Amino acid sequence: MAKRNLADMMGLDVYLSTLNEDEYDHAETAITPQNLQTMPLLSWDIFSTGHFDKLKNLNRAEDIAKVMALGKKFKWTNDLNEIFHEEDFEALVLTDLHQKIVWVNNGFTEMTGFIKSEALKNTPRFLQGPKTNVQIKDRFRKKLLKDEPFAEVITNYKKNKTEYACEVKIFPLYNEKTIHYLALEKQVG
Repeated sequence: MAKRNLADMMGLDVYLSTLNEDEYDHAETAITPQNLQTMPLLSWDIFSTGHFDKLKNLNRAEDIAKVMALGKKFKWTNDLNEIFHEEDFEALVLTDLHQKIVWVNNGFTEMTGFIKSEALKNTPRFLQGPKTNVQIKDRFRKKLLKDEPFAEVITNYKKNKTEYACEVKIFPLYNEKTIHYLALEKQVG
């Protein structure tokens, strides 16, 4: 043991955990603070990925639960589970019948830079700008009149004025008639 510098040993903690008390005491004297080197944490990426995946799933579940609670409050007869089944989204935007925003999730702020209070009572058109395609805007209007779910990709603008392509899936929400629209949005491209 004296011939080897234990501080240079990869997996030193694993090795030390296999020693009995006498062997550990002897090994401990061979490891001195001046010859210890900090090793990079090689498995952080594994932990980090798992952690952020869990966090993303928790946020998604929280967002869906909030929409479900709103569904009960407004007595929507839509199958909300079907809407969220296998649908990916970053932002959720709920508007009233006149397309005024009544609720957004935290993902909306992360995606656009606008805080919730800046979005409320606006229409989603406040995200549009010079490069927002007029034909796509016209298709949005026509499809909303049909009261059927649809999807489009539109150029929107973040608070810092950078443009981004946004996939928007719109679902009319109704009880006896349509009273709200739910948009599932994600940045694409």
